[in-house]
Amino acid sequence: MLDIAAELKPWIEEGRHFAVATVVAVEGSAPRGPGAALAVDAHGTVIGSVSGGCVEGAVYDLCVQALQDGRTVRERFGYGDDDAFAAGLTCGGVIDVLVTPVRGQAPALRVGVSAAERGEAVALARVARGPGGLLGRALLVRPDGSCEGGLGGHPDLDRTAAAEARAMLDTGRTGTVEIAEDGSRCRDGVTLFVESRVPPPRMIVFGAVDFATALVRAGRFLGYHVTVCDARPVFATRARFPEADELVVDWPHRYLRRTETDERTVLCVLAHDTRFDVPVLTTALRLPVAFVGAMGSRRTHEDRNRRLREAGLTERELARLRSPIGLDLGARTPEETALSIAAEIVALRRGGTGVPLTDSGTPIHPDAAGGKEPGAHSRAAA
Repeated sequence: MLDIAAELKPWIEEGRHFAVATVVAVEGSAPRGPGAALAVDAHGTVIGSVSGGCVEGAVYDLCVQALQDGRTVRERFGYGDDDAFAAGLTCGGVIDVLVTPVRGQAPALRVGVSAAERGEAVALARVARGPGGLLGRALLVRPDGSCEGGLGGHPDLDRTAAAEARAMLDTGRTGTVEIAEDGSRCRDGVTLFVESRVPPPRMIVFGAVDFATALVRAGRFLGYHVTVCDARPVFATRARFPEADELVVDWPHRYLRRTETDERTVLCVLAHDTRFDVPVLTTALRLPVAFVGAMGSRRTHEDRNRRLREAGLTERELARLRSPIGLDLGARTPEETALSIAAEIVALRRGGTGVPLTDSGTPIHPDAAGGKEPGAHSRAAA
């Protein structure tokens, strides 16, 4: 439910009662992964999605029922030839959905949504399978180990759950973990679904050029915190980049050396001017970041590589450079070029091939489940 925190925040501030459905397990091909959520309030208003449309009607009904009877339920939606018109996933996968009514204070859920909406790092652990009295119970865990709410049951359950959730938060992972009701690690006890919410990854665009304007919009669309950096104050202006989260007037390599990056950070060098790109790429290619790309023709790329070698970069470091940046879409305009760059970033992040799905022959949605979990109700689907 943390993925719809921004939409849920007004409901929480207004004190609305609502029910939230969260995907807690996925098998095979499914439109959305664990953590995808849909919420329904007492007036029937809907936000979010759990399946891109396949089972939304049935999940809506479950949320309405949860608001009426106050019960948390877990349902399975899958594929079955014997019931071709039942609500389900036409893509052939299976999803387990946890539906929880949120009434009164519900401190862990409400505090978790508020913290996630503010961009704070939090993990929300909920009982996704276990004794009926524990199902849906929630524990919020912060990076410093402090907690909100509780799971009930054995006194050691919260302690173990907090430790597991904090470990998943450290790496930004969302998924399930099995622990016993007494807090020890084992299978066939209590299944916790842990949603981790960490601040958005960074995209730093070096070079305040026309192509950068379009790339800023694409980066924001993909959920990045986008910074534009250029040493020329006449170009790095808010008027030119109204959608950038941050504008920095500084030499790119100097800024990159002092700013914070991590393994999720994306660096895009669009200036294709050796005064800018060689110094910044020399720094960038030695950082543990997710993506380093540079714009320019193939001739520019060859000249740039020569200069980078002269600056001391090894062949292994040069191999990390995505240049010319972007997938081959035949792009011409800044918007098309930004789309090609964004597509390459997504393909690299998700392990995609970049070839048309028509010709790929590979699954559209990689298997995100890692095996079935027992104990969920089942619904056949077309």
